[in-house]
Amino acid sequence: MKQLSIEWIIKACNGRKTHGGKEGWITSISTDSRNLEGGSLFIPLIGEFYDGHQFISQAINNGAVAVLVKENHQIELPENLDDVFIIEVKDTLDGLKELGRNYRKLFSIPFIGVTGSVGKTTTKDLISSSLSSKYNVLKNFGNFNNQIGLPMTLFNLEEEHQVAVLEMGMSSFGEIHNLVDIVRPNISVITNIGMSHIENLGSQKNILKAKMEIATYLTEGDYLLLNGDDEYLKTLKDEKSPYHKVFFGVSKDLDFYPDKVEDLGEKGFTLEISIKGKIEVFKINYPGLHNVYNALAAIWIGLNYNMTPSEIQRGLDSYVPSKMRMEIIELPDIKVINDAYNASPDSMKAALNVLDRLEGNRRIAIFGNMLEMGAFSEEGHRIVGNYVTGTGLDILITVGEMAKWIGEEAKAIGGLKEIYTLENNQEAIEILNKILQKKDLVLVKGSRGMKMEEIIIYLQERS
Repeated sequence: MKQLSIEWIIKACNGRKTHGGKEGWITSISTDSRNLEGGSLFIPLIGEFYDGHQFISQAINNGAVAVLVKENHQIELPENLDDVFIIEVKDTLDGLKELGRNYRKLFSIPFIGVTGSVGKTTTKDLISSSLSSKYNVLKNFGNFNNQIGLPMTLFNLEEEHQVAVLEMGMSSFGEIHNLVDIVRPNISVITNIGMSHIENLGSQKNILKAKMEIATYLTEGDYLLLNGDDEYLKTLKDEKSPYHKVFFGVSKDLDFYPDKVEDLGEKGFTLEISIKGKIEVFKINYPGLHNVYNALAAIWIGLNYNMTPSEIQRGLDSYVPSKMRMEIIELPDIKVINDAYNASPDSMKAALNVLDRLEGNRRIAIFGNMLEMGAFSEEGHRIVGNYVTGTGLDILITVGEMAKWIGEEAKAIGGLKEIYTLENNQEAIEILNKILQKKDLVLVKGSRGMKMEEIIIYLQERS
């Protein structure tokens, strides 16, 4: 982070100094009083079950030299503040966002925003990996993709960074708008429109509308990359916009597509793409057709920033999937796909497609509840149950009250050898202990709240 003066901080967050000397400098910003460096600005956030103002004394003891506080808020400050700066703002979260927005203005590098119902993290990571073979890239880590995590990511920007690639998450209208107001990306990417967060938004058309907030501040010379094979995103083709729209995918009527896609099964894909009249071959080292789409966005962006195909390929080769996101684990007697980070109908189907392409004995899918689907929950789970019957799955294990609809739908259609409908992860572990055979392929997937990694831990420990 660049060193910032207290004067800059006060102006950037629309604050008012109530204590402190004339001059001071900030070298880092934190919302966690436990993890502070000397020279830090501490921002105490207020949540439903916590109030960071309770930890101001701890933050000061740990090295904070300045603190944002909410005006007219009941606060117990330590008696001896010495030279600590206290800055009042109307709201500490808004203060954090304003600091992020103004800190971003200190950099004239390209900013790339990525959103979508499924695949946004993988796409963000692939774009970052691709660009990193030529440029110094900042990206957000983990789930730092919201109104708190995004500004905190921006504070990691240093003079040496040349590009920033930022994932943007949402669960309702206005959230992405707030994020792009902070970042003002030059290129925005929408991977697809699925059913994630349909509980809050009511329909996929509304999800499309919410995702399109990522284009709010795009202007002439900026780009919006859209999955042109997505049934909702492709409806935007004829809409006029001040920015350039680029539709990517595998269909030959799109702006950017591979002339040939070769499926290598577990080893991934090769793509042949015509670039300036020459066929270039790209290798994707991970299975699943959805990853072809993710990689196409990364390849186009690399080309847009004057990278050669070989530079882009080096970047793609360096990509390592995040934990619990289509992570293939080779164990002594079985193979496991750990995709337990989250779940939606689209990502469930994508995971089944990957399982279908692996070589092994029997194919076993363990599916937990898909949460945050509200009134669409039964429909979404039954969509997966219907899809299951058209794959090469041998055994289906469902975990949870909602996931039972997957099993019910699959059983009604028929074709599966074995279906187990269970209540919790421990029951799934007990079933696996009885039925697992050598060279079985096991897919584990469910919403984050289901803690499906408990099953992964069992599978690893039994080997």
